[in-house]
Amino acid sequence: MKITIEERDAVYKTIFNRRDVRGEFLPKPIPEDVLQRILKAAHHAPSVGFMQPWDFIVVKDPAVKQQVKDGFDVAHAEAAAMFEGDRKSTYKRLKLEGILESPVGICITCDQERTGPVVIGRTENKEMDLYSAVCAVQNLWLAARAENLGVGWVSIINHQTLRDALGIPENITPIAYLCVGYVSEFHEKPELEKAGWLPRLELEAVVHYDQWDTNSLKMAANANKE
Repeated sequence: MKITIEERDAVYKTIFNRRDVRGEFLPKPIPEDVLQRILKAAHHAPSVGFMQPWDFIVVKDPAVKQQVKDGFDVAHAEAAAMFEGDRKSTYKRLKLEGILESPVGICITCDQERTGPVVIGRTENKEMDLYSAVCAVQNLWLAARAENLGVGWVSIINHQTLRDALGIPENITPIAYLCVGYVSEFHEKPELEKAGWLPRLELEAVVHYDQWDTNSLKMAANANKE
């Protein structure tokens, strides 16, 4: 089936307007049909050997959210101690999660044993199933943006904290805890870029042709220093 120009443009618009949302969540509930659509989009991500290693834990219980938030607070304090000077002050001012504010949390996991020890495409690189689960994260994120839902990835949290809070078995790897909900606004630029934490790199600084180009690497490093 051929994609029309209008459909193509809609995909790019969604990609360029995707944001990591932290502080703009509204208490408005997500309709069940909308929730199911974004989960279905995530479930249609590509996966190595078609093993579909993901599971989705939908979190609405305030008590469970509070457990996740408590775990974030511990990891957040530990992270703050790793920065110095102005970086530490800026880090402490940043709003980096919306666990309690968002109406829904979705934890995406990876079962590396789902289809047995030998998987097509995973024979040389055992981590390919983890990358597949990350593709499910991105599918959900873009589908949510197309539904005018905000998504925030809570990466500052220990995997064991998520296992304990959500009852995830030890052999299952948590990939992402996502805060999902309608928002008051979407920022024009990513918040960390807007806050001056780091600049967006120019495309030419990160694209190589045929061989690794050290000049491109230097361009990217210099941009990060500015």
